[in-house]
Amino acid sequence: MERLPDPVTLAIPAFVLLVLAEMVAARLRDRHRYCPRDTLTSLGLGLGSTVAGVLSGGAVFALATWVGGFRLFDIGWAWYWFVVCFVLDDLAYYWFHRTAHRVRWFWASHVVHHSSQHYNLSTALRQTWTGFFSLAFLFRLPLFLIGFPPAMVFFVAGVNLVYQFWIHTEAVGRLPRWVEAVMNTPSHHRVHHATNPRYLDRNYAGVFIVWDRMFGTFEPERDEDRPRYGLVKDLGSFSLLWAAFHEWVGIARDVWTAPGWRAKLGYLIRPPGWSHDGSRETSETIRAKWEARGK
Repeated sequence: MERLPDPVTLAIPAFVLLVLAEMVAARLRDRHRYCPRDTLTSLGLGLGSTVAGVLSGGAVFALATWVGGFRLFDIGWAWYWFVVCFVLDDLAYYWFHRTAHRVRWFWASHVVHHSSQHYNLSTALRQTWTGFFSLAFLFRLPLFLIGFPPAMVFFVAGVNLVYQFWIHTEAVGRLPRWVEAVMNTPSHHRVHHATNPRYLDRNYAGVFIVWDRMFGTFEPERDEDRPRYGLVKDLGSFSLLWAAFHEWVGIARDVWTAPGWRAKLGYLIRPPGWSHDGSRETSETIRAKWEARGK
């Protein structure tokens, strides 16, 4: 039972076919949904992320196995444990994802996924090369401590990632109300990728949108406020290397020039946009200004 397949690897042919199908549909209906250079950048980042995952996967699995040696329970391989593991892994993903938007160190890896100004299925493939370096795997360590086998955790995490692929599209509108109430959908995830002040740092869910509803980070998509995609300050480049590492470069510059250790630490652990002298804007200050104008 410990030799489980990798759902992401199995899904790659479907990913490619669906991207091609959406590109054909966009060419017929709305060419602005795809930009050739942007799509190539997304595909290049996806390929690089796959290579990085292969190179670091052994170390992550070894760490998971070591942590599992201190497990509280011996959880078996019955089907219902897969369900429990899937739900708890999605909760762990929510907190990782939320932290990745609120702590600049983690944002430096995650920002890659938000760097496209387009929102289509190829955007789902725009993944980081530095997830291992940023220690993103730490958020799943509690699952190993509880006693879920590492192979089970990595399997359900792969299923979670496969699910998230299809929600990166504008071709699907809103789904039935009961689906929108429980599951993460294209509508909810469009909000997450938007730079509109109303939508900044909202809808962190992977599969179940109920986490955002429970923890106060949910925002519905509104017809009168169509999502605008990308970053608050866009890259202005299709360079693979710049897309993959630009935020790490920014952190290095800020830490190097920061006056004192408190400021240096702030540039690592405070939210993106924070500055020691208040000269930049975070999502909170952007939203606060927007709300003030509305009032």
